Amino acid sequence: MSPRRRLLLALVGVLVLVGVVLVGVQVVASRGPSVDPSSRPEQDALGPVLLVPGYGGSQASLEPLAGRIRASGRTVKVLALEGDGTGDLSAQVDVLDAAADTALKGGAPSVDVVGYSAGGVVAGLWVARDDGAAKARRVITLGAPLDGTTLAAAGAATLPSACPVACRQLAPGSAQLAELARARVGTLLPWLSIWTTGDETVTPPDSARLDGAVNIPLQSLCPGAQVDHGSLPRDPAVAGLVLEGLSTARLDPGGDCTTLRAEGAPSS
Repeated sequence: MSPRRRLLLALVGVLVLVGVVLVGVQVVASRGPSVDPSSRPEQDALGPVLLVPGYGGSQASLEPLAGRIRASGRTVKVLALEGDGTGDLSAQVDVLDAAADTALKGGAPSVDVVGYSAGGVVAGLWVARDDGAAKARRVITLGAPLDGTTLAAAGAATLPSACPVACRQLAPGSAQLAELARARVGTLLPWLSIWTTGDETVTPPDSARLDGAVNIPLQSLCPGAQVDHGSLPRDPAVAGLVLEGLSTARLDPGGDCTTLRAEGAPSS
């Protein structure tokens, strides 16, 4: 090989190496703030609250709860999910991770995450995949099908055209729910799971139960409460539980139903 050809090949090699380094720098830069996966946010330092809507749910569905949390003095952001949350759960996890990273870059010590319905599964996958336990102080889920819902399984089997990708991913035994179970996210950070025994969307309702979490069926505190799946973000007692869960107190909310409803009632 001639000296000129060897020089040309060497120059090409250098350019390729520079390109690889630059791409690597860009990838690292796009991952958001560096977070020590073994770190845990301080429980007495409050950051913003991120609300994650459920399957087919718009931001408006969480505004009553968001308003109640704002009235307590917290900063709240209701996330906008592509396709109203009916698309791939992985894309929704990316939306949550981006919002958390933006908050951390802005100086927040951590975030609190409230996931409604499928939004709770999104929160769980985020904790499992993106060091969420090092970014979130606490997670609260409302009527979340953390072990899947038979309604999604029935839809996927009998009417697949009406069961888009997120619907299929919420069927018991899906790869996403198996990943969630393996990660044992309820043991990684303070987690409160609230659900209603009157849920006819998440079936069975105690699919919302999560190992390691503080698990509270609403009717254990408010016997006879007639609350369905869609009413969870609007119910005053649920809002009272959420507010207690978002406080700096030890994560063990409870008390009598009358007090919870008074705490969670909309401000006049």
